[in-house]
Amino acid sequence: MNIVNQLQKQFIDYFTSLYREGFVDDQFTQLQKLQDENSPNFVMEVASLFFEDCEKLINNMARALEQQQGVDFKQVDASVHQLKGSSSSIGATKFKNICIDFRRSCEAQNREGCLRCLQQVTHEYSVLKNKLQTLFRLEQQILAAGGTIPVVE
Repeated sequence: MNIVNQLQKQFIDYFTSLYREGFVDDQFTQLQKLQDENSPNFVMEVASLFFEDCEKLINNMARALEQQQGVDFKQVDASVHQLKGSSSSIGATKFKNICIDFRRSCEAQNREGCLRCLQQVTHEYSVLKNKLQTLFRLEQQILAAGGTIPVVE
């Protein structure tokens, strides 16, 4: 088996594990289908924008929740809502589900629940970012070896 075939198999196995473990869903697969030779880094660029937004929103929520008196739950909820929409758009299933719980804590104006969810969002952000970066490195290795990125159905 040549290097391109090995990398493609590794890519398929890794992608399948991300899907099976709930890190990505069909929406992520749809994004991949939009990627072609004219835009070989499309998914990576979309994910980079997602991660930039995540960092800003997580920092905004952390600042808002640090307020000892009068947490603005509407502001926190607006950030969580934006995160939920963004994560849904790229197919980040686990991340989206944590945001759903986070919104419930905002609606209940439960500061402790929000802080717990913020920790979960921050953790899931790191895990997802690392996993997708690994996937993108595999893509780059396949392309550098002269192969094409396999489409996983």
